[in-house]
Amino acid sequence: MSLSKSQARNKPAEVPAGLAPAWRQHVLVGLLVLGFVALGLRAFELQVRDRDFLLAEGERRHVRTLLEPGGRGAVRDRHGAPLALSAPVESIWVVPSALLAEPAYIAPLANLLEMQRGELQAELEKRRGRQFYYLKRQLPPSEARRILDLDAPGVFSQREYRRYYPAGEVTAQLVGLCNIDGVGQEGLERGFDSLLAGSPGQRLVIQDRLGRVVDDLDEFRASRPGQDVDLSIDLRLQHYAYGELKAAVSAHNAKGGVILVADVQTGEILALATQPGFNPNNRNSLGENRAAWRNRAALDQFEPGSTVKPLMLAAALQNNIIDASEQVDTGNGWIKIGRLQVRDYRGYGQIGLTELLAKSSNVGAVKVGMLMGADRLFDAYRAFGFGYSTASGFPGEVAGQLTSPYEWGDVGTATASYGYGMSVTALQLAQAYMVLAADGVRRTLSLVKGGSQFEDERIISAEVAAQVREMLTAVVQPGGTGTRAAVPGYRVAGKTGTVRKAEGGGYAEDRHQSLFVGMLPADQPRLLSLVVIDEPRSGVYYGGLVAAPVFSRVASSAARLLQIAPAEGDHSIARVAVGDSHS
Repeated sequence: MSLSKSQARNKPAEVPAGLAPAWRQHVLVGLLVLGFVALGLRAFELQVRDRDFLLAEGERRHVRTLLEPGGRGAVRDRHGAPLALSAPVESIWVVPSALLAEPAYIAPLANLLEMQRGELQAELEKRRGRQFYYLKRQLPPSEARRILDLDAPGVFSQREYRRYYPAGEVTAQLVGLCNIDGVGQEGLERGFDSLLAGSPGQRLVIQDRLGRVVDDLDEFRASRPGQDVDLSIDLRLQHYAYGELKAAVSAHNAKGGVILVADVQTGEILALATQPGFNPNNRNSLGENRAAWRNRAALDQFEPGSTVKPLMLAAALQNNIIDASEQVDTGNGWIKIGRLQVRDYRGYGQIGLTELLAKSSNVGAVKVGMLMGADRLFDAYRAFGFGYSTASGFPGEVAGQLTSPYEWGDVGTATASYGYGMSVTALQLAQAYMVLAADGVRRTLSLVKGGSQFEDERIISAEVAAQVREMLTAVVQPGGTGTRAAVPGYRVAGKTGTVRKAEGGGYAEDRHQSLFVGMLPADQPRLLSLVVIDEPRSGVYYGGLVAAPVFSRVASSAARLLQIAPAEGDHSIARVAVGDSHS
């Protein structure tokens, strides 16, 4: 059948097989154009608009600033002997996810770290998302090398410094210690931290996702080591003083103790030791007895007792309240001031000032103190340094307690005359005696070689200081309370103290502190030493029996060490029995 011409003209043209309609081609081209436009816009956004942000994000993930630690300065004694040193060590760190991805390395690594495999596995799992975790800090380089030789993925080392204390417990409370990051925590390590601490260097590197350094950038700043600090301490004398103190604390079953030796001419502290001690090199045991970290000489307060009597008499002489030749009537050995009853060991009757100190008469001290009055007595103790820290350089040194004289009344004045109702530190008491030893000037104690930068200040005349020192020589002669403090070959001037400790609003009958403070040679002192034994519990507790012998042994060694010439004749008394006073 054939179509007419009109029918053939109205019939749609057939599309050859394999060819899409024209409108579909237009849509496809349009979509392609839009895709290229979108890609161009996105490229513009990434390459131009967000370029700085993306570069910063990339650097944050891959560019690292590694710190190169600066070595901490050394602490040395006056002759250069090391008391604290820093040695290079290595710390092992890990990217936990990288190591967990290769579990075969975990067991041998745990063995080198002295851990159980399961323990290490658990530590890593807990920190899987972290990029840095310390496995072990401050290892000797040889041990760190054995660990790195495993070539475990994600395990690296970092250079650090570890603090060592060659003198160990002998200087522990004085020098103090640092934490594991090398920051001073106690003692002079803390006090001089700003000087000792070095400045870390910086190294800019590129790291991969496992923490490995793949490139060093040009930016680098070298580390700077800290400054060394030279102390006034003589390590030879420090060793001897520490040993004698430790032996005395042990022999008397005491709670603790302090010993100090100072150079009168410069104010430099040559030895300063306390008990109980600790070993700063054993970090595993440091937390067991934190109380032993305390430097009792600067931080512990106590009532000075009879050791203030020479200071009180010096102030009375300086103020012309009494004369050096004056007699004091102590009667039958007791006196009542208001509600307070003051007693001596026995009645001494009329005694001079020298015998007052030699017998340590509380009644005699009260009579002189009442003549001075509260205001002048308070001013005198202030002038000797009570109520102020000594500026020795030890961090956190306390100032003691000296209440206002307006609160004293007659009872407070009386008790202050023989050393109760106030508190001092061993450093304060030693510095007060430095006035007597240094011909009347207050010389600041110093723990730094070269002495303090503070100027001397005159407190009493040289004549009065010499008079009191001469009186104090009687304390270590027959009939005095401190005969066991005598040093063969030298004239010693000193004072004993036996102090009952405060307890429950009163004073304990069985808790005491035993003290002795002395100097030699008495005529022109070169050495001053103080000994405090806290709560001796072996039966005897008098300062003349417990503290004085320690002074004698240490002062004798110090005199030889410093080559102090002995007197032409041996004026010391080393064989007499202790005197009859409890002070």
